[in-house]
Amino acid sequence: MNNIKIDNNVFIPMPVTLVGCLLKGRANLMTAGWVSRVNANPPWIGIGIGRVHATAEGIVENKSFSICFPNRTDIAKTDYCGIVSGKKVDKSSLFTLFYGDLKTAPMIDEASLNLECSLVQTIEGPTNFFFVGEIKGAYASQKCLENGKVNPTKADFLFLTIPDNSYWSLGESVGQAWSIGNQLIKK
Repeated sequence: MNNIKIDNNVFIPMPVTLVGCLLKGRANLMTAGWVSRVNANPPWIGIGIGRVHATAEGIVENKSFSICFPNRTDIAKTDYCGIVSGKKVDKSSLFTLFYGDLKTAPMIDEASLNLECSLVQTIEGPTNFFFVGEIKGAYASQKCLENGKVNPTKADFLFLTIPDNSYWSLGESVGQAWSIGNQLIKK
């Protein structure tokens, strides 16, 4: 057997995002990695946010949030948004912000991809909230688009690994999902 037992508090690579919300009427951004699609139709996405964070307070207050996918150009600003608290520091001027139809989910013009979400459900964990939002609008940088879709390589998405606390970028495509496995189907 090649596998050995390791610490069960292991984390998988996660997308690096900036979660935007309004906090007492002011735009706030927080770096977050616990992000996942939850439902296809309607399109739902979930984010895990610590209960003590200002962002959690803003999401509960306005019932909306954004999930913005920065690229390596803004890695220092993105990291900074995860180091300092919106309770103490106004981070709204770090990026050029814009709003979609919801008007309460600030998004980042410099980001490769932005999703504005209305809150659907809040799951309370021991230390975190898991916010489920319906994607009400998706906005992509023109430089990332190819045939009307986001090209992940051009988007230059960031990923986080723990416990080494490192940022990574995406490599090349290695196969087509729901297709490459067809070669194993016996005819």
